[in-house]
Amino acid sequence: MSWQKRRTARDQRLSSARGIARGKIISASDATALLEAVIRPGDRVCLEGDNQKQADALARALAACDPSRVFDLHMVQSGIVLPAHLDVFERRIARRLDYSYSGPQSARIARMLYAGEIELGAVHTYLELFARYFIDLTPDIALIAAVSADREGNLYTGANTEDTPTIVEATAFHDGIVIAQVNEIVERVPRVDIPGDRVHFIMRSPNPFFVEPLFTRDPGAITESQILMAMMAIKGIYAEYGIERLNHGIGFATAAIELILPTYGEALGLKGKIARRWALNPHPTLIPAIEAGWVEQVHCFGSEVGMDAYMSARPDVFFTGADGSLRSNRAICQTAGLYACDLFIGSTLQIDVAGHSSTMTESRVAGFGGAPNMGSDPHGRRHSSPSWVRAGREASHAAASKLIRGRKLVVQLVETFGEKMAPTFVESLDALKFAERLKLDIAPIMIYGDDVTHVVTEEGIANLLLCLDEDEREQATRGVAGYTAVGRARDRAMVARLRERRVVRRPEDLGIDPLDADRKLLAARSIRDLVRWSGGLYRPPARFRNW
Repeated sequence: MSWQKRRTARDQRLSSARGIARGKIISASDATALLEAVIRPGDRVCLEGDNQKQADALARALAACDPSRVFDLHMVQSGIVLPAHLDVFERRIARRLDYSYSGPQSARIARMLYAGEIELGAVHTYLELFARYFIDLTPDIALIAAVSADREGNLYTGANTEDTPTIVEATAFHDGIVIAQVNEIVERVPRVDIPGDRVHFIMRSPNPFFVEPLFTRDPGAITESQILMAMMAIKGIYAEYGIERLNHGIGFATAAIELILPTYGEALGLKGKIARRWALNPHPTLIPAIEAGWVEQVHCFGSEVGMDAYMSARPDVFFTGADGSLRSNRAICQTAGLYACDLFIGSTLQIDVAGHSSTMTESRVAGFGGAPNMGSDPHGRRHSSPSWVRAGREASHAAASKLIRGRKLVVQLVETFGEKMAPTFVESLDALKFAERLKLDIAPIMIYGDDVTHVVTEEGIANLLLCLDEDEREQATRGVAGYTAVGRARDRAMVARLRERRVVRRPEDLGIDPLDADRKLLAARSIRDLVRWSGGLYRPPARFRNW
């Protein structure tokens, strides 16, 4: 009996590539030929497809493979971001997909799933997918991206390290093949992020790998409604629970929170008491709070276009290497967000009356990213913090008990109507129809209602921790759903009683005048203001420059 079948298969694949590579180096023109030589039908392929960084040249090379030679692939990748990521399914090179996020391709992937062009394994949260790389979704082939490589294959991944270490670890140490596209091949890399003995081939890409500026929000687009929501979140949640360790999701309302910390938060006397330590991508809208001394430390999932020089100049705040550049790591930061943060706050596309939320609609399958992980109450946590203990006592309704479990705060921050005036609050999630149509075992829920502690809208805050039963949770949710059909169907008498108990609170209950929600509260009101705050170190992408 052989105990080295995978190793033998790997060596056979490497032997098939002789004549294509010179040492470890292949030319970009030979990329498709290399893939056809080392990939076998039915292989599990991890294409990096991250949240931001994309191995785009290798994605195009894979999509150009001959479907008679390379077919039935099982793609396992965190992000479906580029057209080439779905081209492999249209060309029948790939058949099955397990992934996490598909924002830019959400409409196309929905059409392909409904048409049966993709066999869906599951939509995962990042940490869940990474875990499965080491258990039952281990890649046979990994196609990754790095900034530079030397001739021995040592890789420098720079600020956008993201998923690379996790992918390489799972592939290389179980006798898979790792192929890296790099922006340049150098004599010596600035730092060794991936040792060369884990990399089998390197290819200099014709162009630098693509990075999506996913976390850049123009302060000029923030509305007064979003500022009002930010004020309520800070005064009604951050201040009351003393939130020091946190994660913000993507969105203009969370950007508004970041931008009013140095103004509204300062006026409330909260500096040094809240929002000190973060698990966060480097949001440009956090620059004013950093410069004003609010933020002590940020660990990042990935980088953000234009932020590299700023982060290098702020090593007390960001985790940086000896070369001065950011060291990001999505798996580690997701773990930090799960266990070391006391609050997650983010948005969604739909919320039902039980508080369940999803980013799946009938026409869009956006996936989840890290939200189900960041927005869940970690039952394995054992260290305490004041906010964690307080939330646990509120949820237990028995403050004298010695066996109270703490609770992470999970806040859904949404406007009652979203894009094209689609209601955010619904009686039933589209995710249920999606699961039924594709015959999935479970519906793709982003955050389950029993993990959600607060819902914040322009109407007020619903504290679901204080609800005594499911009926109260439903009415508290309806109570902040505004003029949606869900909101109009509320039991007015019950909502009034919930308001008396501070389960539902309107802006005026918090001492907030909605007329004070003015754009003047924003510490920066434009991208140009962010550049000024950074002392010129922030260099925004061209599409965000209007001067």
